[in-house]
Amino acid sequence: METWKHIRAILFLPFIATVAIPGVIVYFGGADTSGFWASAPATRVILPVIGAALIVLGLTLMVATIRLFVTIGKGTLAPWNPTQNLVVQGVYRHVRNPTISCVFFVLLGEAVGTGSLPLLGGALLFIAVNMIYMPMVEEPGLVKRFGEKYQEYRRNVPRWIPRMTRWIKSRWQQ
Repeated sequence: METWKHIRAILFLPFIATVAIPGVIVYFGGADTSGFWASAPATRVILPVIGAALIVLGLTLMVATIRLFVTIGKGTLAPWNPTQNLVVQGVYRHVRNPTISCVFFVLLGEAVGTGSLPLLGGALLFIAVNMIYMPMVEEPGLVKRFGEKYQEYRRNVPRWIPRMTRWIKSRWQQ
């Protein structure tokens, strides 16, 4: 039953954002809408390689963040089954919203790899929506759930641009 919660959260959130919606965009809009592939033959190889590298980076980080949500947070990445514990381990010591970065890397990789301007627009829209949603909805909810622990975390770890050094555990972390 616990596994199903995680699968449902992954299918509902990252899968829809990174597979279903981009698939519909490419199906109706096509690939190489930018004309990069047609303009230079080398881009037919270079762009997919760069795109694949971004996708692999995003998926690798996604697995790491989901693993932390399961093992430390005792919850999922979904708002309907949130973590019971504040996760401040691994990549979360460098940046507060790595899961959004993961999805963005995948979306950007898809846009670059296919040469699709509509996919690039979708990736930018995804970031814009989250730049509004995070501070207005998610962060106030985390303050309510975790209080001073989250406040201290928020003061020390940036929302989007990772710290170069990991945030050292404070007195309340294990």
